[in-house]
Amino acid sequence: MRDLGTGFRYLLKGQRWVARHGKQYEFGLIPGLITLVLYVAALVGLAIWGEDFVSWSTPFADDWSSPWRGLFRGFLTAVLFALGLLLSVITFTAVTLLVGQPFYESLSEKVDRDVSPDGTAPESGLPLWRELWISGRDSLRIVLRAGVWGVLLFALGFIPVVGQTVVPVAGVVVTGFFLTEELTAVALQRRRVGLRDRLTMLRSRKTLVWGFGTPLAAAFLVPFVAVFLMPGAVAGATLMTRELMGEETEERRDDHPLPSAAPDPFSQSGA
Repeated sequence: MRDLGTGFRYLLKGQRWVARHGKQYEFGLIPGLITLVLYVAALVGLAIWGEDFVSWSTPFADDWSSPWRGLFRGFLTAVLFALGLLLSVITFTAVTLLVGQPFYESLSEKVDRDVSPDGTAPESGLPLWRELWISGRDSLRIVLRAGVWGVLLFALGFIPVVGQTVVPVAGVVVTGFFLTEELTAVALQRRRVGLRDRLTMLRSRKTLVWGFGTPLAAAFLVPFVAVFLMPGAVAGATLMTRELMGEETEERRDDHPLPSAAPDPFSQSGA
């Protein structure tokens, strides 16, 4: 159970790191703001045209008498919007990381250099297009996995009592795991650790992952909070990655400048 507290401390350390490095924090806000605008536009569109879509997709209810037709379609419209909202929470991090790959890659490298005893950061040695391809491919796989879990949990939510107690908690825990996978992928991809090996590594330290990801997932349920926590979450995930990889970390004083970069690629199992 100690790992639960350790994971949460890494989340706090990441927020403190970006608080001490204001320019990096502001830099890291840009992808989240871009993704937020896209998601808000999608949800607004769903709210405006969701009822029309439900009416179009349920022609068999056209002949139902009032008020049953209205109640039935109103219920389906609410379910559709709730499902869209749930999927937006689950996929927000993956999409934000994909949009902000260069931003978060730079932020993660600076964290590594800041806490590394020799002032270096692992580098993948891959061209940018290759890194973007790997990141996009792996993000899509994780989004599909998370989407399956999201639909399953949403369906289980209709079970009396269990759906209103156990399922919401399970949803936050599952979302926390996938959030942590996406966030640590930024640092692990630079270390050339592939998706399968990342998942194996995280599953071997589930309580550490839950300690980091579960409170973050809960915080992400609050509108707009995800945008402001993302830079610190990436920083914290980078710090946690160093522990997962068994790398030494050196705490530095706030007034110490970031060391200059020195190429020192790490080689791990294939990306």
